[in-house]
Amino acid sequence: MFGILPSIGPWELILILGIALIIFGPGKLPEVGKAIGKSFREFKNAASDVTEQVKEEK
Repeated sequence: MFGILPSIGPWELILILGIALIIFGPGKLPEVGKAIGKSFREFKNAASDVTEQVKEEK
């Protein structure tokens, strides 16, 4: 899935989402998802910046 965690199947994903629903509740789950998405986006941007810097130094 997205090349990040290839060993997670649909049942594992359902289990993780179920646990998150129990812990955070249905009201907080969209906020948590938004925060996780923002974190992944920032990490991706930072990683691409580092990759560009390495390419420029060569």
